[in-house]
Amino acid sequence: MDIAKIGEFGLIDHLTKDIELKNSSTIKGVGDDCAVMHYGEKDTLVTTDMLMEGIHFDLTYMDMRSLGYKSAMVNISDVFAMGGSPKQMLVSVALSKRFIVEDLDDFYKGLKEACDKWNVDIVGGDTTSSKTGLAISITCIGEANKEDIVYRNGAKDTDLVCVTGDLGAAYMGLQLLEREKNVYYSQLQEGKLKQDEMWTPDFAGKEYLIQRQLKPEARGDIIEKLHAEGIFPTAMMDISDGLSSELHHICKQSGTGCRIYEKTLPIDYQTALMAEELNMNVSTCALNGGDDYELLFTCPIGDNDKLQNMEGVKVIGYITRPELGLKLISRDGNEFDLLAQGWNHANN
Repeated sequence: MDIAKIGEFGLIDHLTKDIELKNSSTIKGVGDDCAVMHYGEKDTLVTTDMLMEGIHFDLTYMDMRSLGYKSAMVNISDVFAMGGSPKQMLVSVALSKRFIVEDLDDFYKGLKEACDKWNVDIVGGDTTSSKTGLAISITCIGEANKEDIVYRNGAKDTDLVCVTGDLGAAYMGLQLLEREKNVYYSQLQEGKLKQDEMWTPDFAGKEYLIQRQLKPEARGDIIEKLHAEGIFPTAMMDISDGLSSELHHICKQSGTGCRIYEKTLPIDYQTALMAEELNMNVSTCALNGGDDYELLFTCPIGDNDKLQNMEGVKVIGYITRPELGLKLISRDGNEFDLLAQGWNHANN
């Protein structure tokens, strides 16, 4: 069977459907942002990610320091998405011969910068050689009180659907980087540019989009705000593969539907301008673009007033009964099925 036919998450389901948990210390296994284990007073959260050159990053425009920062942040984000606090990190890399020590120095500068921001200790890892390029594996370990952990399966009918920050900027940043890369290679092929000649890409006025793609931020600040306001999300995950895909995960695991309003999607001005420049629908970019690493969460409707007044949080819809499906309400009031069209690693 072709992996692309069942997709990334179908493959995960296929490989893990027969796994039985044998240890009482294992609270949650496959199926959420982190696995959960219980060893002492607090529960332990563990998440891991692999980043492959040519699939998850392109060193044509991704510098090693930014790569280190992003590699750490996407794992730290998973711990926050469970309501936990990140504490330790393990880092493994596989390198081809084209890399030098100074490249790894820059990579670790980025790692340390991200970890220092959230007081995470780098406690180990592994290095090995690679014949195909750079591969990175990060494991992040966190902790949380049992009652503070938020899974994907707790959303209930009438809960509010909320997101942090703005959506689609990282995807627009990727489109801009890819466009400028193509311009660079075209000029090389046409002889307008020499291999060792300096070339400056056109990023003027779009710096925010580049930052969102190359240097995302985990939203631990929002977790702190929610705790301070006494708000306890019923379901939560971070937006790595696109809002629509993540909503499908929450609704599937919670056994619910949802209503999302196009007019409430938080979109930055630079994102809207870039979408217009590329003749793309900005709402589609906000719904399906990956790499935002914002938080998607649901809360009881009684928290509405607190959430409406919370900076950095936007209420975009509500949870419904499962038979009502997942729907997007357009700006003109029409109703459409909300399709999961986010980033699928198995097809790339």
